[in-house]
Amino acid sequence: MTLSLIVRPRSALRMFLKSEAAGGIVLMLSAAAAMLVANSPLAPAYFALLQRHVGPLSVLHWIDDALMALFFLLVGLEIKRELVDGHLSSWSDRALPTIAAVSGMAVPALIYLFVVAGTPGLARGWAIPSATDIAFAIGVMALLGPRVPASLKLFLTTVAIVDDMGAVVVIALAYTASIGGVALLAAAAIMAAMAALGRVGVTRLWPYLLLSAALWGAVWMSGVHATIAGVLAAFMIPIRRSPGAPDDAGSPLHRLEHALQPWVAFLVVPIFGFANAGVALAGVGVATLLQPLPLGVAAGLAIGKQVGVFGAVVAAVRFGWAQRPRHASWVQIYGAALLCGIGFTMSLFIGGLAFADPAQVDAVKIGVLAGSLLSAMAGFLVLRLASFRGAGR
Repeated sequence: MTLSLIVRPRSALRMFLKSEAAGGIVLMLSAAAAMLVANSPLAPAYFALLQRHVGPLSVLHWIDDALMALFFLLVGLEIKRELVDGHLSSWSDRALPTIAAVSGMAVPALIYLFVVAGTPGLARGWAIPSATDIAFAIGVMALLGPRVPASLKLFLTTVAIVDDMGAVVVIALAYTASIGGVALLAAAAIMAAMAALGRVGVTRLWPYLLLSAALWGAVWMSGVHATIAGVLAAFMIPIRRSPGAPDDAGSPLHRLEHALQPWVAFLVVPIFGFANAGVALAGVGVATLLQPLPLGVAAGLAIGKQVGVFGAVVAAVRFGWAQRPRHASWVQIYGAALLCGIGFTMSLFIGGLAFADPAQVDAVKIGVLAGSLLSAMAGFLVLRLASFRGAGR
């Protein structure tokens, strides 16, 4: 008598959502820890450590420029996978999240520009409220458990991924002051070498990782923000398509993505959050929040995101451009649109690129924290109430 063991393949999407949810909760804790430390007797040591130089860069810049390159590498891998072999591989799949993401970037930027109009130097921060923090948003959804339909989680995830694509383009184009031609040519040559490896069928990861490190150095010297190297490197990693099946174990991109994901979710992003979320709240009151910069950021996130995303979904469905997420009510879709206003990681990152003045950076942090907190609480309450309504039917 023989016994056969049937192993059901794990869903890559289910694993991704679970890990993103757990990572989002860890990120919340790291942000809370940063706020506690920045407003405690440890504050002088905390800020001094971030400004201490190690080699050519401060600790904060090592985190923002080097460590976050791993975050952008993972973002690039996710984008490529979704475009080639995932939920953005056909127009019918990408229509709704693309329309929602583009509108969800444009409306917050317009609201920000309206609020800061007339204040010199602040227009540079227009992109700060345009991003969605996927880990934070999925983390809030995770608190609701199975009350949120899987289609809505997938919608939020794909909107955030398209959002990240837009943010990468914005960082590359809007926040690059000067470009070094020789270093940029070196970066292009390294990318060509990575492409050649893929063409000849190299599937081991270490050659790509070595060239990715060299690419980071070339991009850093070129004047383009070094984290863009992570996305460029990701697009050079070969992928083996596996439509309708779990990720292909022989695909370099899938292997690297799964290897990187826990490190980014539980180490890189929490360290970034701890290093960037800390802001001293002494003297901060309603008057501070009503200043143009923090108010523009907070309004862009808390108001602009929900108007842009939900309005786009309503219009797309009404005009027949896309289908509404399955098993999701309009109230639940509105709750997801509210969660898109959580812009923590990418918004703080762009804020650090947009402004060099520490006072302005702190104002951005206050606006990001306020807007993200309002969006998280409102989205959670709406989705919670929607689940009660559904249970009562």
